[in-house]
Amino acid sequence: MKYTYYTSGTCSRQIDFEIEDNIIKQVLFTGGCHGNLQGISRLVQGMPCDEAIAKLEGIRCGYKPTSCPDQLAKALKKALAK
Repeated sequence: MKYTYYTSGTCSRQIDFEIEDNIIKQVLFTGGCHGNLQGISRLVQGMPCDEAIAKLEGIRCGYKPTSCPDQLAKALKKALAK
């Protein structure tokens, strides 16, 4: 299933991702630090959602209360709740 999540409090504006059988198939960030976000996207590809959430949730960017990885964890949690 494909999802779109609009981020809050980060440089990236949007995360488009696909989940199949609780496995992350693809992640695409819009905006933000392109190289870093490509790296995150590739690292979580093929990973179970719960594992990605556990690794990414709570990461902060500087003084911000969230980060792009944290926003991905929030997006995954929201998608799994549906």
